[in-house]
Amino acid sequence: MRLPCLIIKKFCTKTINKNVGVKLIEYTQYHHIPVKYIKNKIAEFLSEDVPDGDKTSEFSLIDLEKTGIAEIQAVTDQVFVGEYIISHFFGDECTTEINIKDGSFVSGGDIIGMIKGPMITILGRERIMLNLVQRLCGIATLTRRYVNMSAHCGLKILDTRKTTPGLRLFEKHAVVVGGGTNHRLNLSTGILIKDNHIKAAGSVKAAVNQCKHHNSKLSIELEVDTLEQIHEGLDAGVDGFLLDNMNPGKTLEAVNTIHNFPGGEKIFIESSGGITLETLPGYLNTGINAVSVGALTHSVHNSDIRLEFI
Repeated sequence: MRLPCLIIKKFCTKTINKNVGVKLIEYTQYHHIPVKYIKNKIAEFLSEDVPDGDKTSEFSLIDLEKTGIAEIQAVTDQVFVGEYIISHFFGDECTTEINIKDGSFVSGGDIIGMIKGPMITILGRERIMLNLVQRLCGIATLTRRYVNMSAHCGLKILDTRKTTPGLRLFEKHAVVVGGGTNHRLNLSTGILIKDNHIKAAGSVKAAVNQCKHHNSKLSIELEVDTLEQIHEGLDAGVDGFLLDNMNPGKTLEAVNTIHNFPGGEKIFIESSGGITLETLPGYLNTGINAVSVGALTHSVHNSDIRLEFI
């Protein structure tokens, strides 16, 4: 149940839209996370959870040099993420073997991998590993559900910046592993003019013109919730629209407005605002290019994984 891998360039940079003729809006796709980043984050996690040793393990183990073998077991059905992450939790002291490839579907009861090494090391690090990997698998699993529902019509499923502080790169990676597409990583990597920017600038035209004046490289996307704002954005020459909290009927009207504008068929269009698995079908044939779903990362349920000595 593994989706085809997207073309990778540098950090797997790829456009968020494959529709022929649509103007390209490019964002980095995090198929892989730099090892240095992973190790630095794990060091932070260990500093938080084991600042001065694992006292329970230190005091209860008779032989602190004792080695053991632990299995990582899937408890529930899920899409797996962690192939290139898990081993870094246990360091050079342990040997880690992962049986499952990122993006693969695993069933409850499947053995994801094994860890061999000092039991005190495994015991002291199992929780932070499980906390992260369970969350990433939960994100990938939910993303896959959205992607499976929308892939047949070429609609992209995008993430948002509604991520857990400190875990954004991990969570963006999990979305890609699940078959989704990364929107901008942060405020520095893309221009998305929202309602408060418009209020601060005075108008859509003023906000867009200011962005054009100070920027020559980044595409300009405009968040809108009315047809009037769409007309203003079209006149100002934006590269894309985010249709905010529009129902399918209003979305179809908005898309027709954009496509009927000269050159409008090349403008990127995404919908956002509480779109769920239940409501997604209504948007599949509206002509939009993507749906951004904050729920992929802000309210996902962790998958269930456990670690057991054998």
